Amino acid sequence: MSRLHAIHSVTRADRPDGSILLASGLKTGPVARNTGEWLHRWARQSPDHVFIAERSGEGWREVGYGEMLQQVRAVAAALVAMGLGADRPIMALSGPSVDHGILMLAAQYAGVPLAPMAEQYSLIPGALPRLAYAASKVRPAMVFAQDAGPYGAALALPEFAGAEKFASHGAGGAIRAFGELLKGGDGRSLDAAYARVGPDTLAKILFTSGSTSNPKGVPQTQRMLCVNQAQYLACLPLLGERPPKILDWLPWNHVFAGNSNFNMVLANGGSLYLDGGKPTRALFAASIRNIREHAGTLSLNVPIAYALLVEAMKSDAGLRKRFFADLDMVFYAGASLPQDVWQALEEMAVAERGAIPLMTSSWGMTETAPCALLNYVAGGQSGMIGVPVPGLEAKLLPLGDGRHELRVRGPNVMAEYYREADKTKEAFDEEGFFLTGDAVRFVDSRDLRRGLRFDGRISEDFKLMSGTWVQAGALRLAALWALHGLASDVVVTGHDRAELGLLVFPDPALHDGKASEGAIADAAYLAKIRERLAALAASSTGSSTRLSRALALAEPPSAADGEITAKGSLNIRAVLTRREKLLERLYRGGDACIVTV
Repeated sequence: MSRLHAIHSVTRADRPDGSILLASGLKTGPVARNTGEWLHRWARQSPDHVFIAERSGEGWREVGYGEMLQQVRAVAAALVAMGLGADRPIMALSGPSVDHGILMLAAQYAGVPLAPMAEQYSLIPGALPRLAYAASKVRPAMVFAQDAGPYGAALALPEFAGAEKFASHGAGGAIRAFGELLKGGDGRSLDAAYARVGPDTLAKILFTSGSTSNPKGVPQTQRMLCVNQAQYLACLPLLGERPPKILDWLPWNHVFAGNSNFNMVLANGGSLYLDGGKPTRALFAASIRNIREHAGTLSLNVPIAYALLVEAMKSDAGLRKRFFADLDMVFYAGASLPQDVWQALEEMAVAERGAIPLMTSSWGMTETAPCALLNYVAGGQSGMIGVPVPGLEAKLLPLGDGRHELRVRGPNVMAEYYREADKTKEAFDEEGFFLTGDAVRFVDSRDLRRGLRFDGRISEDFKLMSGTWVQAGALRLAALWALHGLASDVVVTGHDRAELGLLVFPDPALHDGKASEGAIADAAYLAKIRERLAALAASSTGSSTRLSRALALAEPPSAADGEITAKGSLNIRAVLTRREKLLERLYRGGDACIVTV
């Protein structure tokens, strides 16, 4: 075992029905009873070490573990005094902040479920019905927002009429100041409440919309949160070698940041610096500034952020030096990392420090807390998702041509959807394996230790008019790689048609903005798309992989109309339904906006 990571360990059992069971040969160490155990440990061992921080003027508001425990206990005591509990949960409307972090841990400490919601549900008027739907499911007794001003319309929803409302800024009237919660309550009542918080206690409710019109609530128990961190540590000893430091912008309503990143810091006594920037051309400058001041030992991000960072580091030697100076691991999730970005990161790392940090990814879902499979050895490639983490079983069902449907079972997998009995019945097979809907294939069927590669969503697959199956998820990834730097996302089209096509969401900074009935009309930009797709078509193996046409969309995906999920990913079905006229236009031909190959 190296200092950084274990060696892939996996067992395989082939069954008479053709399915394959994979499991890890590793064992987890001790598993915390609840997240409060982590906080108590580090408050005792490292009370002054910074746990969480956010921008405050030109500096940072930094909260150490000792102070964090005091504030968490104060707020938790106030929650108990207000009568909050398993049946009287909390809903948080705003994104990451120090106060949100205090409230989240206080709720878990007191045994009160908390549901963090996607910010766009509150801030985009057209998305308020989705927030109202989630509120009708949760029925919160308390609602929190960082700033009452921009969240005023959301806080005024009828579904929140009976709830206590708190805000860190802009409190007044019916909205109370978050500082009131810091006054605390009866410590003996709190201690009794905390003593009842065990592995089966509901810690939070995360909403995931997938391709459905309304979001589904996914319960996250203390066991799911705590086991998942023990699984990470068994595979990645680097987490226990020194306290990790993470700079993170990702939203806490998403399992990647809200569970994986936040708890990875807390479980291992590290520091979480909240990045107020985002991977957009307008806001990424703030992230660059924060990297200069607080680059992490771990970098956990999404591919678009790495692409922008590589672009910035090419001309900024100081930024390169700072980013790689203390870096143990580069981790990406949400989509495959384009190979040119991966290669650039490796080359820059070698130039700056003479070695490449562990570059890796994993596979997981909100329903798996999230990490279920993890690539924890060096020498990986984009798309590789590794092997099952300790304690989790993966069942692979053959789909043909080397593809397998992936199903999982383990202590970090949810038991049911929140108040959705019908959806729960549909989510598991007769052996209790969760139906992920994802396809995978072996990197090398002769060497299990190389693990699995993600191969798209099964539900996105469709047939051409010829009856030929199209693996749309895998083709979408190939198209995104081909159009890197030109497209922010794409949708593969062609169901019951003769040819495959693409609806392209372009980067607004790369075209002149001219549009014709909802489609980009910039001839120079369209020529670049044509050139890239022609190169991709040259390597196609037939009609099921050859993209023959594309249309660049003038309007970005709409969160209000359900085209963007709570995770920030595309809702493919919603895009195709809402843009049906543009889809028909793509296949009509005779249009200067249509790219043909």
